[in-house]
Amino acid sequence: MTVPPDGDAHVEPLLGAYVLDALPAEEAGAVAAHLRGCDSCTAAYLDVADASSLLALLTEADLAEGLGQDEPPGPA
Repeated sequence: MTVPPDGDAHVEPLLGAYVLDALPAEEAGAVAAHLRGCDSCTAAYLDVADASSLLALLTEADLAEGLGQDEPPGPA
């Protein structure tokens, strides 16, 4: 498991990738094991998981508005 430079073994820096299923299987397993025993990381996980679910509800128009654009971005 990737440990932050300050030596803290909490997994908060990995939670975004964990929620998006973007971690290698071994690392995802280590995060899951840590979450079973750490209340503070579990609380952070729930916050990140909620945010990820809400992002799926945004439309292109919502994203364009957030970027200060009148129209959604077109293809590059």
